[in-house]
Amino acid sequence: MAGGRPRTFDHDTALDRALELFWRQGYEGTGTAELTKAMGIKNAPSLYNAFGNKEQLFRQVLDHYAEGPARYIREAFGRPTAREAVEALLHGAADATTHPDHPRGCITVQGALACSPGSRPARDELAARRAAGEAALHERLRGASESGELPAGADPQVLAAYFSTIYQGLAVQAAGGAAREQLHRIVDVAMTAWPRERPAA
Repeated sequence: MAGGRPRTFDHDTALDRALELFWRQGYEGTGTAELTKAMGIKNAPSLYNAFGNKEQLFRQVLDHYAEGPARYIREAFGRPTAREAVEALLHGAADATTHPDHPRGCITVQGALACSPGSRPARDELAARRAAGEAALHERLRGASESGELPAGADPQVLAAYFSTIYQGLAVQAAGGAAREQLHRIVDVAMTAWPRERPAA
């Protein structure tokens, strides 16, 4: 038959199921046999045919995560001011990391923090994505500094590192069972660190 047999699974549904596994069990704790079964794929060769190897599948899952459960990040960066963007990002994380329809926490934070040397590419991929997120936040805050939204003396790089640390900490706390309301209160406290104009002497 021209073009071969059609796939017997839905691509996005398969990625949803792979995301669920990687999110719950981490990269190293998720085996190929589990993935094929959960994704509705016949066997490992069929998995490789459709998605590549496990590492390539993991990257596709992370992209799928960014467009799905983590789309609040892009929406937060669309807010008109840097302060609103940061606040929306952190409150969005509090909601997303405790959402009842998904595993707790954030796959980019906890997906491969501890792993064997063989799984280092996955750990490095997650570290690169976290670094890219902090760099994007730094760029937004740098723009806020140049436009006068941040007061003179505020360091955009330090602020980006601070709020990124809060962001990742929310995911860790959520994975440990913290209540959503508690995380929102933490965000409110964190936002008190936003730089303010110092009164003239």
